[in-house]
Amino acid sequence: MSRFSRWLTVTAAAVLAIPVCGFFSVSASQPEETILATAAPAYAPLAALQGGERFPRGAQILRIAHGEAEPLVKGFAATADASVSFDGKRILFAGKKNAADPWQIWEIVVHHGDLRRLYAGLTDAIRPFYLPAGQFVFARRGAAGFQLVAAGKNLGDDAPLAPIPDDAANTLTPLTNFPGSAIADGVLTDGRILFDADFPLGAGSTPEMYLVYPDGSGVESYRCDHGRGRWGGAQLASGDLVFTHGRSLARFTSAQANEVAVAAPQAAYAGAIAETAQGDWLLSAQPGATRRYELMLWKPGATALRPFHADRGENLVEPVVLAPHERPRIHPSVLAPWDYANLLAFDARLSRAGDLKTPSAAVRLESLDANGHVVLNGTAPVASDGSFFVRVPGDRAIRFALLDAKGAVVRRQRGWFWARSGEQRICVGCHTGPERAVDNRLPNILRKSNFPTDLTGHISNAAPPRQAIAKKGEN
Repeated sequence: MSRFSRWLTVTAAAVLAIPVCGFFSVSASQPEETILATAAPAYAPLAALQGGERFPRGAQILRIAHGEAEPLVKGFAATADASVSFDGKRILFAGKKNAADPWQIWEIVVHHGDLRRLYAGLTDAIRPFYLPAGQFVFARRGAAGFQLVAAGKNLGDDAPLAPIPDDAANTLTPLTNFPGSAIADGVLTDGRILFDADFPLGAGSTPEMYLVYPDGSGVESYRCDHGRGRWGGAQLASGDLVFTHGRSLARFTSAQANEVAVAAPQAAYAGAIAETAQGDWLLSAQPGATRRYELMLWKPGATALRPFHADRGENLVEPVVLAPHERPRIHPSVLAPWDYANLLAFDARLSRAGDLKTPSAAVRLESLDANGHVVLNGTAPVASDGSFFVRVPGDRAIRFALLDAKGAVVRRQRGWFWARSGEQRICVGCHTGPERAVDNRLPNILRKSNFPTDLTGHISNAAPPRQAIAKKGEN
């Protein structure tokens, strides 16, 4: 066969392939790995943060390899949110077997396609991610929006996931407790779950990124330099976190307390960035005047995006590399068997909003009851150095207000947070990062007493003996 004949044969085959699958790949440099992505006729990136539907006209996970795309799962009304296991052998996803079903959590084995449903609730369950030791996390729709839950029990490093029974009370652990929605972005290598929620928590409308441990403890902002909305975070091999502002990208690095701009080409970015083995970033972007999100490749430092895969009638979002990746550290939970938490603040005068110049006499705890009503739980003294030590109700939305000597509010938290039942936690101040840590000294509040002021509104039956609390406080 002549060179011209061979060229004509290859070209004709490529042209004929386009109308068959509806997709086209135009990248000159393809990633070595198989890529998973969600294709959807309509996509609203931030809809879930308001409790809405991101894919109002349905969605389908695609498996893209060597420039060709095919559905990951057949026979489903909708599939989305692919997440790959640490060994690269299994895939979690949200799916609707029938159009009238709520979103449910499913798992498929990569090589032989075995499929099983892991969670089927009465409401939507979306954005699942693997946790180490036989657990997974997802967002479940509730009365106030989506809240994160962890499913399964800690069974060891290589334990397979187990389907959650209908009576899931003993196998689901609520991780977030505030009015609003929490949508997981992934699990970091240190074992914490990265999630998006509006800032301030339960009281704002600006997307922000937060962290929480798989037992629901230690919730905090990823960074405190709040401003423009940011979401869709993904951790790179370097440990940095890259995310989108919508029209631009930025990153967090451990060396700096504030975000660092990424000099990426101008485009609208959907978030959920993936990193290939070659070091390219796989992005979902709207380049130029297009109204659809396409999959693009970008080598950090390059001046242009390289097209990877597109569909003339679909948005391509949520790119994931189908390959083994680092297993996160297992978080050893140390929650005590209590229905309350103990919180110690080193210096409540410190704040990102500006340090208080006048001393506060007391701190007041406010919480939300089951009906969403604000409850005043009482006040506790604030020592001369700004420290206070309190006991608060566990697993309930709470916030603090600082009071002057006359009982007037000096400063109040703008949003809500929570403490896990059995959690004992220390904070630097009011909305300050670890870079504001105080000197290594005993807070004045503990010089007066080792016992926290009880702001739970009741005396818990699960409370340990006073001697045990005193010993823990002295240590």
